[in-house]
Amino acid sequence: MAIVGKKFPSVSIDAMSDMGDDLKINVFEEAVSKNKKVLLFWYPKDFTFVCPTELHAFQAALPEFEQRNTIVIGASCDTNEVHFAWLNTPKDNGGIEGVTYPILADTHRQLSGILDILDQEVNYDEEGNESFSGSNVSFRATYLIDETGKVFHESVNDMPVGRNVKEYLRLIDAYAHVQKHGEVCPANWEEGKEAMNANRTGVAEYLAAN
Repeated sequence: MAIVGKKFPSVSIDAMSDMGDDLKINVFEEAVSKNKKVLLFWYPKDFTFVCPTELHAFQAALPEFEQRNTIVIGASCDTNEVHFAWLNTPKDNGGIEGVTYPILADTHRQLSGILDILDQEVNYDEEGNESFSGSNVSFRATYLIDETGKVFHESVNDMPVGRNVKEYLRLIDAYAHVQKHGEVCPANWEEGKEAMNANRTGVAEYLAAN
């Protein structure tokens, strides 16, 4: 179920810092109490293939997110112990050594279950007996949350498809422009480009100029 336009669930989840500290993080409270935007991205598993490329890509862009008053948080259903082991595995051995943002350890599927992003399907036989199929790990879901805890973007990729980190920077820029100027951002808008007023005159003028 989509949660865009709604408050992000207020749930505290175990997490691991890059220094090996066991944390409890409530994503909603991170946004509201720190008056920051939050980018939360889920990935299927530690020690896999596409996943480390994404974690390193978000790390490389971390200064740009920080410039935009945005906290980056990773998440999977692995345990804190597995996160810590991966954080201490060198990049040239498939690890994520050098990643500095926290990573949620939603081992009990508490938050991922609420968000309905798990690869799991419930099946019933002719007698009504229940069974499950799927890997029971999260898809590549991404949430952008504003300073009030409201979700202004969500997306879900299938497991083989990695994300484009630059698109999330663009979305944050667009939302910040809306917040600041009250204008709306048309297709393919980027920072520095013309936005428009949300009325007939605004769209007519924009289309005529573009």
